[in-house]
Amino acid sequence: MALDGYFDQSLSRRAMKAELLDAETELKLAYAWRDQRDEAALHRLITAYMRLAISMAAKFKRYGAPMNDLIQEAGLGLMKAADKFDPDRGVRFSTYAVWWIKASIQDYVMRNWSMVRTGSTSSQKSLFFNMRRVQARLEREAASAGENLDKHQMRQMIAVEVGVPLHDVEMMEGRLAGSDYSLNATQSTDDEGREWIEALEDDTEQAAETVENEHDTETLRNWLVNAMSNLNDREQFIVRERKLRETARTLESLGNELGLSKERVRQLEAAAFGKMRKSLEAQSHEVMEFLG
Repeated sequence: MALDGYFDQSLSRRAMKAELLDAETELKLAYAWRDQRDEAALHRLITAYMRLAISMAAKFKRYGAPMNDLIQEAGLGLMKAADKFDPDRGVRFSTYAVWWIKASIQDYVMRNWSMVRTGSTSSQKSLFFNMRRVQARLEREAASAGENLDKHQMRQMIAVEVGVPLHDVEMMEGRLAGSDYSLNATQSTDDEGREWIEALEDDTEQAAETVENEHDTETLRNWLVNAMSNLNDREQFIVRERKLRETARTLESLGNELGLSKERVRQLEAAAFGKMRKSLEAQSHEVMEFLG
């Protein structure tokens, strides 16, 4: 879709001076883009309605996103609307574009609200943008009726009002409670204070565990080498290819290489494992499980 480059730094200023399209001109431009991919017509259509996009972007400033970013997302939504608009449906382009502009801005706000995904379903999206408004109205109504709602009652009423599960309301309440904080922030106002990241439990392997694991691995390796030494060259080759490679080879491929049938390779493999079991069964349960 040839839409790249339509948004630039001066677009916001130019949008306020753009022409106002009547219904006939708008329809003509829409047909020119849809049927002929006339980029000049597309540019004129988008420029004329960037005023609408900017107006809608301004309504989302309270979510803390930079206005320039909101305008850019609104412009992208407007471009999507222009590309998908069907002039044969008999509706004005501005009416159709409102949905795409709003959806684009809302997606941007939710993506950037928190590092933790805020929500993806339409019901969660509706909850994100309407929860505070619905809660404020319910609180006013309860106050006027002389009622005192606790947090659980309020969450239940919001869930019913918006039409979402109660756990979605509880999740969204936490998301809207505040922004993300850096783990490198200090725990006090003192510049010498400890960073929050220092309070996290270190889940990496400790020195004692590392030494113990290395010792166990070396012991297993020695046991395995000793058991393998009891096999002939062909049996060692089959065991290596079947058990010690990252991707085990098939019986058929080994048979082709050794000039044996698949069944014969299976028999040799079983015999090799039998020999190894005899030398390992008194030494290591872990290696026995490996041979399984």
